[in-house]
Amino acid sequence: MSNKWPIHDAEPGFDELIDAALSEGPQVVTKQGVDVAVVVEVEQWRRLERKAAPDLKKLLLAPEARTDNLTLPRRKYCRRKSSALD
Repeated sequence: MSNKWPIHDAEPGFDELIDAALSEGPQVVTKQGVDVAVVVEVEQWRRLERKAAPDLKKLLLAPEARTDNLTLPRRKYCRRKSSALD
């Protein structure tokens, strides 16, 4: 079978879809002719995730500032009334 699976074929043939992803590579699931999902081997997914994540060196050398959300906003503190120690 090709690497495109209509959803009505993918659901009952989920085992086959997984086997095809493992042996033939990524498999596209379509819904009403529109690509909606891709089934890939987990190791390929992890490689893609690692590639997408920026590394510390790139973040530090980036021309734009990356300072948003580095510190928590200051809270308004309520002072307690001092008790008389007299």
